Amino acid sequence: MIELKNIRKSFGKDVILKDISMQVEKGDVISILGPSGSGKTTLLRCINFLEKPDSGEMVLDNLHVDLKKASKKEILSVRRKTAMVFQQYNLFQNLTALENVMKALIVVQGYTKVKATEKSLALLEKVGLSDKANLYPSQLSGGQQQRISIARALALEPEIILFDEPTSALDPELVGEVLQVIRKIADEGVTMVIVTHEMSFAREISNQIVFMENGFVVENGPPEQLFENPQEERTKQFLAKHIAPWSYQI
Repeated sequence: MIELKNIRKSFGKDVILKDISMQVEKGDVISILGPSGSGKTTLLRCINFLEKPDSGEMVLDNLHVDLKKASKKEILSVRRKTAMVFQQYNLFQNLTALENVMKALIVVQGYTKVKATEKSLALLEKVGLSDKANLYPSQLSGGQQQRISIARALALEPEIILFDEPTSALDPELVGEVLQVIRKIADEGVTMVIVTHEMSFAREISNQIVFMENGFVVENGPPEQLFENPQEERTKQFLAKHIAPWSYQI
């Protein structure tokens, strides 16, 4: 479905991504783990062209893109097939929950207001917020705002959703409600790449785990392999430090 080949990205003299290659098949849920500064978020942003890679290739369905030379048309084609859920929600503060979900349907896909409203209400119900449709982001909890951002991502029916640490800005008691929604859409076969620090959640939801450090993929494989029998010493050290004795009930 999507293949990344030799992605490189620098900011000034700092090389953030060093020849990253990855393949995502339809229906995959891939969690990317690693310490802060390992390049995880930058990788997601390069997939969606929020950052333009210095070099590398992307194959997305039948679209083959030289990432350094990508045209505006190619970038738009990639963005139409992808959606991103950010750490800080990125909702329009002057729009209601319903309007936040509707906006892209009307502006990007040309939905009528009636059809956009109908679809957006259904998506708010899916994420458990149909009763919050007319509230503004400032009137909602962080968990509720993140669930709205997930509904907004689902609205355009992307082929792949990119999650950038979707629970990192939340109070601990709100994490579970967001993870439950992500689990629900994963069960529906939505293709996802998730940058997360939630180890037990990554292990449960993913069919593949990628561990990154210093701009490299150190190790990847099925969750049972990577969590129970990691091959690289650095992976062992990271997991020993970060796996908690509890897990969220989702």
